[in-house]
Amino acid sequence: MPDNRARYVATVIQAFILGAVTYYGVKWLMDAMDPTKKNRLAAQKQAQKLLKKIGIEGVKLSEYELTVAADIVDPLILPITWKDIGGLQETIEEIKESVIFPIQQRDIFKNSSLLSAPKGVLLHGPPGCGKTMIAKATAKEAGCRFINLQVSSLTDKWYGESQKLAAAVFSLAVKLQPCIIFIDEIDSFLRMRDKSDHEATAMMKAQFMSLWDGLMTDSTSQVIVMGATNRPQDVDKAILRRMPCSFRVGLPDAEQRKDILKIILKKEKLKDDVDYDELALLTEGYSGSGLKEICRVAAMSCVRDYVKQKNDPQSSDSVRNENGQPHLRPIKMGDLLVAIEKCKPSATLQS
Repeated sequence: MPDNRARYVATVIQAFILGAVTYYGVKWLMDAMDPTKKNRLAAQKQAQKLLKKIGIEGVKLSEYELTVAADIVDPLILPITWKDIGGLQETIEEIKESVIFPIQQRDIFKNSSLLSAPKGVLLHGPPGCGKTMIAKATAKEAGCRFINLQVSSLTDKWYGESQKLAAAVFSLAVKLQPCIIFIDEIDSFLRMRDKSDHEATAMMKAQFMSLWDGLMTDSTSQVIVMGATNRPQDVDKAILRRMPCSFRVGLPDAEQRKDILKIILKKEKLKDDVDYDELALLTEGYSGSGLKEICRVAAMSCVRDYVKQKNDPQSSDSVRNENGQPHLRPIKMGDLLVAIEKCKPSATLQS
């Protein structure tokens, strides 16, 4: 009898050891074969450094939250302010009233659910018209943490991991509030659902919307989901319902184009013949990014002339100023006119 008991105990111990070795062996093998592990660990280290840099210490974050935290942008180093956005003054004023004031003046708005900041804001319009700039400027002016959410951050090859990452987006935002979660090209992530959607994608969308609903019912939450899209008709109707605050950022008119050109060229050397009114009339149909490209091409004309002069032995001394620095000629109206001919508008008036 004692021998049988000893054999039984030995068998149990052997099975336990074998099970433990098998478990940790398989786990080690899966980690070794995981192509995303190295990138995930690098993102987590980067996130820890960033959190420390922006003064977030003493906040415990899970592995999934650290992965998402790699998409945080320090609001202090965001290069965009309202002064850098031309021609959208009416939209900016509406955003200040409906989004920024409830965050900055919380003591005024906290006692009214009707006056609280919206939990969802949609920016839509043709490409290159300043939607992303508005989102960044909003975060900077409101003093919010800014999560520039990349859809790739929520995708994982292991079943169920994407839902955990989606949950981490909101749990992280709550810990960092006031916070803006910005999703560029939101139609590619939260487009209309149909039967062709992969099961994992459908579950991730459902998880995302469920957690978003949790924010909407929490009046004390200062987390805003802000999305930008060129195709609002492709965004899921359930998502549009969660974004009651919607702003169309359309192509600029002549006066707005004039303001945008002044902002783009304010630090450049210009000849006296540059006529902003004429340029504004000639650039009908151009977006803000299209106007910036025109100015870039015009500035490159100055660089080309500098290179030609530098390579010319007779004029090589005249291409540098008294401090020995490269001397570029000012941008002329002719440079801008040539650039307009080269750069056709990427957006159309029908967009």
